[in-house]
Formats: sequence, C-alpha cells, structure tokens
Amino acid sequence: MLEYVKSAHDRLYIDGEWTAPRDGRLVEVINPVTEEPIAQAALGGPADIDRAVRAARAAFEAGPWAESTASQRAAILTRAGELIAARADEFAQLLTLEVGSPQAVASVQPIAARMFLDWHAAQASTFPWEEEREGVLGPILVRRPPVGVVGAIVPWNYPLGLSFPKLSPALLTGCTVILKPPEETPLFGSLLAEVFEEAGLPPGVLNVVAADREVSEELVRHPLVDKISFTGSTRAGRRIAALCGERLKRCGLELGGKSAAILLPGADLDTVIPALAPSTMANNGQTCINQTRVLAPLEAYGAVVEALRETIGAFQVGDPADPAVDVGPLISDTQRARVEGYIARGCDEGARLVLGGGRGSHDRGYFVEPTIFADVDNTMTVAREEIFGPVVTVIPYEDEDDAVTIANDSDYGLSGSVWGPDAEHAKDVARRIRSGSVAINQHTLDLGGPFGGFKQSGLGREYGLEGIQEYVEVQSIPYPSVTR
Repeated sequence: MLEYVKSAHDRLYIDGEWTAPRDGRLVEVINPVTEEPIAQAALGGPADIDRAVRAARAAFEAGPWAESTASQRAAILTRAGELIAARADEFAQLLTLEVGSPQAVASVQPIAARMFLDWHAAQASTFPWEEEREGVLGPILVRRPPVGVVGAIVPWNYPLGLSFPKLSPALLTGCTVILKPPEETPLFGSLLAEVFEEAGLPPGVLNVVAADREVSEELVRHPLVDKISFTGSTRAGRRIAALCGERLKRCGLELGGKSAAILLPGADLDTVIPALAPSTMANNGQTCINQTRVLAPLEAYGAVVEALRETIGAFQVGDPADPAVDVGPLISDTQRARVEGYIARGCDEGARLVLGGGRGSHDRGYFVEPTIFADVDNTMTVAREEIFGPVVTVIPYEDEDDAVTIANDSDYGLSGSVWGPDAEHAKDVARRIRSGSVAINQHTLDLGGPFGGFKQSGLGREYGLEGIQEYVEVQSIPYPSVTR
C-alpha cells in the first residue's frame, strides 16, 4: 500500500506566492482504498477566489505574459512538460492515493500532460495569430488575441490529465488562469503549481485555488473572469451555463456521456471484446467517455454477453497501488451509494444481472464489483443515465438502422465506437452517430483532433486547433490599400 509522505498542502498558490487561505478551510483528503486521511489540503473561500482573480487580471493587463511572443510562451510550456516528466512517479503515486485510480490510469496522466504541453508548444509557429485577407472593400487584418482571464474548473476523476486541455491552450494564447481543483482531490494542484513556478511562469499567470462547489460559483460569477472552462457533470454544467449566460460570459463545457459501442455483424469477438472491455469501465467506471452501452446484433447477442462476462469477470479488483489491479474503488462513499442505487434500479426494472452487483469481499474501501446488465432495453434507467461506476449494459439490436437509432436515442453525445470487419463500412456507420467522437475498431482520443459533445454532453471543443480557438478573440482590422 502506498503512503504519501509529503508535507500538508495547507497553502494556496496565488500571484506567485504560497499563501494561507483567508476565509477558506483545511480539509482531510481521504484515500478511497483505506477510507483514512492521507493529508490535509487548503480549500479557498470567496476572498481567496477574489484574490486569485485579481492577480490573474493584473497579470493579464499589466504583466509580460500577454505581450510575450507565442514562441516565448511555448518555451515555458515545453519546460513545464519536462519538469512533469521528471516528477511523473510522484504525480502518479499521488493520483492513485487521492483518486483511487489504478496505476495504469494514474501513470498515463503525467505522460498525457506533457503531450498536451508539447503539442501546443509546437503550434506556436503555425497557428494563425494574425492573417491578411482580401475583403470586399479592401484588405483586412484578422487578429486572434487572448480571451483574457480564464477560470479552469477540473474534475476529480482525471484531475491532472484533464487540467491540460485547458491550461495548454490558455497559456499558449497568452491568457491568465485560475485553476480550480476539486475538493475531493486537491493535492495534485500543489505539485502542478510547483512545476509551473519552476518553469518560469510569471506571477499571477497561473493561480491554483481548490474550492468546494459553493465557493466555485464565486469564480464563475466573478466580473473579472472572461471565460469559464469546465469539465464535470451535466447537472453542474447547466448551472455554469446559466450563470455565464446571465453575464454574457464565454464558457466551454465538457460534460457527461452515455456512449454506445456498436458491434456490427461479423465482428471478431476474440479480437473486439478484449479491446472493448477495458473501455466500458476505465478508471473504476469513472470516465465520461466509457462505452457504457454495448449494442450487439441479435444473432450474436448471447455470445457478446458471455464474452464480456468472461473478460470483465477476469478483471482484478483491489488496491490500485498493486500494478496487477484493473479496478479500484470509487471516489467516495457517496459515489458508491449512488452507483449501488443504479444497480438496484436496473434489477427492479427487469435488466438481467450477469456479473457483479455487490461490493465483493472488501471490508473497507469504496468498492463496487464490475457489473454487467443484459436484456437491457434502451428506455431503462441504466441505459439512459450516466452511472459513473463500473457498470455496463448490453443492448440487442435488430439491424444496422436499429443500432444507429438506439445509439442516437440518448440525451448525451460525447463518445462512441463502431467495431466491424470492414473499417470503411464502420466509418459510414460512425458518420450517422450524433456524438462528438466515434472511434473505429478502437477506443481512443487523439489530442490533435477536436473533442467535445453533442446535446447534453457539452458546449465547445477541447484538443486540436479547435481547442486553441476557444481561448482567443477574433479581431478584424480593415485598412485602406493605399495610404493617402
């Protein structure tokens, strides 16, 4: 079992200084495996949020960051990536302890963080910061200056990894940032702030203030914040969208999902199921892009259910500090109770429990066994709502049109996949899916391409050039072709 020995994270990082919270509080961070505290962390209060926002505003308006060149900013991003790589083991250990993520999930987050930083740094020389156009009446200069002060609110499931689709483009474009780690997993934020401080980021450009949900609204409402970027639940996203709408404030929302994996007739189950199964309950089921609805053709339905049962049933459940463990605990007792409620609802509504459904043999820790429901109708609660736990439903379909109809019959549209022997035909099916990303014969995201949701899965895009566009304004400067 891992033990965290770093000193208590009892300070906030504001304006380049480590400072005690003025009206915040100290909280114990709980290891979801042991249900015992591993450290104390500072949560900010409204006054601390205000301090951080004002520091970011001053750094944006009067500091050197927004006036620096893109290549200068890129150099700091690159250096931060190097420092994260040097401390990758420390980051991964901390994520396993405070989130309960299996080591494979925890260890990939520092790698992803550096990839985001390096990729964005590489765009500095090619992104169209300024371009000349020929307009109807004459030449036009089109500029893309930074949007300003950004409030970046990140979730507890991948707190480090999901910080960088926000931090990388925001910092590259010249924005200043208040990063708001969640109250459940605040510890990683201190390490992240140390990295950027050592990388040479000027004071006030990045401020790190963990806070609870009530205080986080102070960040969203603050008049000096130009944009909110949020990853989290659809329920919280609605609230943020409403607050930003009242203030005509820009917001980007990456929200929940109930993604469908369509297995086409003729799919080789010996190949498909081992590749698909991990993505049905990655990070203990706490992943927004998990393929939680598996759609199988009637003629192969029984075989698909049995193959998933065998594969997922072999997953090792236990302490995520053990490299052999595939599924660890949920983040909290509250989350476990929520997932158990969905499992009970599935049974009550007539779904057939094929695997799991309980807590297993663990006498402590917020564990729920990997769970499979078969004979699921797409109208059932377990097929409609995001459970955010290790629960997957298997839904039969009659023909290809029926599969597409079922996949699209959802309030969400974040991710998805299509698996079949003909990749080109699978691609045609993917084109019919109303979802922000649909992978073919795999389950993956590419940081070079846009990521985001349709419908209640969000607004805006992260990753790729589209993600950079989210952090710039567009300014048009017409000018005469001949000086008089």
